[in-house]
Amino acid sequence: MKFKGKSVSVTEDLIRRRAEHNECEIFSLEEVSLHQQDIERIEHLDRWCKELRILYLQNNLIPRIENVGRLKKLEYLNLALNNIEVIENLEGCESLQKLDLTVNFVGRLSSVESLRHNIHLRELFLVGNPCTQFEGYRQFVVAALPQLKSLDGTEISRSERIRASQGLEEARRCVAEQEQEYLRRRAEEKEEARRKEAGVEEEKKERKPGFDGRWYTDINNTAPESEKNKENQELNENPKNPEEDEEQREHEFWHTPCSFTPESRLEAHRHLEEKRRAKEKGKEKKPKAPRTLITADGRVLNINEPKLDFCLTEDEENNTIILDLEVYRHMDTSLIDVDVQPSYARVSIKGKIFQVVLPAEVKPDSSTAQRSQTTGHLLLTMPRAEGEIKVTKTVPRPPRVRQNRRSGGLSEDDQRKNNVPERLEVDPSKRTAVDLANIVPCQIAKEGPMETSRPDPPAAEDHFSEGFVDDPDVPPLI
Repeated sequence: MKFKGKSVSVTEDLIRRRAEHNECEIFSLEEVSLHQQDIERIEHLDRWCKELRILYLQNNLIPRIENVGRLKKLEYLNLALNNIEVIENLEGCESLQKLDLTVNFVGRLSSVESLRHNIHLRELFLVGNPCTQFEGYRQFVVAALPQLKSLDGTEISRSERIRASQGLEEARRCVAEQEQEYLRRRAEEKEEARRKEAGVEEEKKERKPGFDGRWYTDINNTAPESEKNKENQELNENPKNPEEDEEQREHEFWHTPCSFTPESRLEAHRHLEEKRRAKEKGKEKKPKAPRTLITADGRVLNINEPKLDFCLTEDEENNTIILDLEVYRHMDTSLIDVDVQPSYARVSIKGKIFQVVLPAEVKPDSSTAQRSQTTGHLLLTMPRAEGEIKVTKTVPRPPRVRQNRRSGGLSEDDQRKNNVPERLEVDPSKRTAVDLANIVPCQIAKEGPMETSRPDPPAAEDHFSEGFVDDPDVPPLI
């Protein structure tokens, strides 16, 4: 039974990806793991990786052992969980020490004798194979491979080996009879699997949308009208649901008893693969129809695919139109594309279109786009195309002239507020500078130039009281 589906081959790219620990070099590779890759055939390894010592090929779909005879340095080969039925083509693996064939379909136990040439073989695992159910299985393997130290994880003792060697001929005859019976059953299983596969293919061809499994023709249509109406009424009352049918088929597939054979394992794998592909196909996003940005008659539409808040204002003083678009704060500016046209502005944000119609015609060449580093907002400044941009400067207005009712002129406060330069007139009577001419007071003609007139001191008699007596012994007061 050939598996119909996507098969995986051993390619150079696959080996290089699995050789990262060896800097992706395959010629010097000593260990590689190719498990769970759905590989159906062993190939190229004996030519590309001649230095291999450990090879992991478990849990694949390999039906036979081949193309490993040139791996002279191979010490460990793991082929567990595959579809191998015969042990063969390992004579060239001179250094093979361990062989793992757990859970395969080895039914020809006599093929174990092909491992006699692998003199360094120490461990062999055949657990889960049909041959392990044969009577005298262990005795035959121990006697056929004297170099083995362990079989199925159990060490082989010296006494067991002696007993097995003594009864080798009897064990070989018994094994041969059981092999013939197994091969007969195996042929029947293959024929049954072939018929089942043909039936499944026929069922798939007949299963069409809207087909209920019955053919309606007018040639032999002899059923009475009452039966026809009854059948139509039942169909109308209980219409078939495709989802329920699928669930029913899924339940039948997994709960129908079947023998464990390479064909049933391939069928289960094929079923899971179909489910996986159907699931991936359902997840694939259908291509969206191109959104209409401008109608056929040239009318521009307002679109906000990213659903961003925005503010569109007109600056009358600067004669511009300003668009403030609240772009996400942490979005990279390289993901934003701005296109300003005379009648509309378009912004592409990660492929999503924001488009707005402008209230007036603008100059695209003079427009600017700025991004805030704090909020992330995008600010578009677009000058109008109606005229040149008017630059207004702040010019102080002339002050109001308030006349003084009393004098009829300007008040001092109003004069200070004027920006016109003011000249101050100095009153000679209010000079503040020092006048050297008045430092010296006026002089009397009779007196000297530097002497001033002062009153005469009073007579001495005036200073003494009437009862004063001048004592000559007392010195006078100065």
